[in-house]
Amino acid sequence: MTEVQPSQRMRDLGVVQHGVGILAEPAGAFALPADQDAATRVVGQLSDAMDRIARAHDFSGKGMGLAAPQIGIARAAATVRPAIPGAGLIVLLNPRITAASEETDEQYEGCLSFFDVRGLVPRPLRITVETTALDGSTVTTVYERGLARLVHHEIDHLDGLLYTARMRPGVGPIRVEEYRQTGRAWAYER
Repeated sequence: MTEVQPSQRMRDLGVVQHGVGILAEPAGAFALPADQDAATRVVGQLSDAMDRIARAHDFSGKGMGLAAPQIGIARAAATVRPAIPGAGLIVLLNPRITAASEETDEQYEGCLSFFDVRGLVPRPLRITVETTALDGSTVTTVYERGLARLVHHEIDHLDGLLYTARMRPGVGPIRVEEYRQTGRAWAYER
């Protein structure tokens, strides 16, 4: 019997896979508060999809994120479940990075939309993100280290970018079978 590839498992769970046009297009913003019902519905769909995916794969080491285009919805919404015990769901509506630290690091990332590989991606260690709340107000949040990496990855999805666009020239993804850090947190110097 042939083992099901990780990308096929994600496809079976409803995750849009690499090569589908929606992943390469900028997502449409919500006009909040007018689009409150639509935004709430999309966030619910993202949360439900994350529940299904979490039952199939362990994300306890690094956390998990999912952007609306990855479930076939071309709207500017993403959710992140941090790998921090007791942390709640981070909801990103119309997110925009307004500042990024000059200090960066390079860590391996995976993507549910091409889960057969992992890529070494440089990212800022701290980002400031503006999102829109359901009532239309602007919320500014600073994310650091692994959480900054997860949030930045999801915002990239909403801009139509995959992590491979952020990799250094000449560096390609490695097969998941070669990756030895599944289930472990990203390492940061103190």
